[in-house]
Amino acid sequence: MFRRDRHHARTAVAQDTVSGAVEGLVDCRDAALTFGRGANAVVAVHGANLRVRPGDRIAVVGPSGSGKSSLLHLLAGLERPTSGSVRWPTTGPNGIGLVFQSESLIPALNVAENTALPLVLAGMTDDRARRAALEALASVNAAELADRLPEEISGGQAQRVAAARALAQAPSVILADEPTGRLDHITGGHVLDALLTAADRTGAALVVTTHDPAVAARLSTRLTMRDGRLNALKADPMDTSAGTGLPRSLTPPQEQS
Repeated sequence: MFRRDRHHARTAVAQDTVSGAVEGLVDCRDAALTFGRGANAVVAVHGANLRVRPGDRIAVVGPSGSGKSSLLHLLAGLERPTSGSVRWPTTGPNGIGLVFQSESLIPALNVAENTALPLVLAGMTDDRARRAALEALASVNAAELADRLPEEISGGQAQRVAAARALAQAPSVILADEPTGRLDHITGGHVLDALLTAADRTGAALVVTTHDPAVAARLSTRLTMRDGRLNALKADPMDTSAGTGLPRSLTPPQEQS
């Protein structure tokens, strides 16, 4: 589960839960993120506009250090934007399932317990949470890891467990940070299949960051991230905003009257 400081960051970011106030599951308006101040300031994200709607399949493509992870942390509510805003009109940030790129498993808990932990903390009984965790682990071909500790599995296996933990929560939006980056081609394909299948089954939106064109090609909307700037790359031609030529997810949200 998220560390305490990350939880505080989630609740600190502005959210609008009034039904219908803004269309979409995540509404990112001119959101910027800067670390440090003065001459030492580093801008990780420059004024990003992104609207994530139910059923969206979005790939954010860019090299390491381009700001992809920082963008996902903004969308998940783990970071407060330095300027601009990020809102979750219908579900709040608790409707987000995040697959971290870095190590995120708790060493003292086995794989099944790590996968079930967010569900238990949300109030689900231990038995139900374990069943949901085992089902999610099976979906990423990791059921055999259930009773192992994090130190007993490889980095690639840990990434599959991280994906299972997000899927077990049945979120409205799945944010996956380089979910295949540490996996071989076949295993990476299985993990991406599981994310897409889960999103299709539940109607969730899926946003994936990647540097792999083959991964990006499997999502209908493709955006680029370079030097902290989010831009359109390629999108489903049926999913455009009239008069803009941009994918609907990248079009700056309109203010409500």
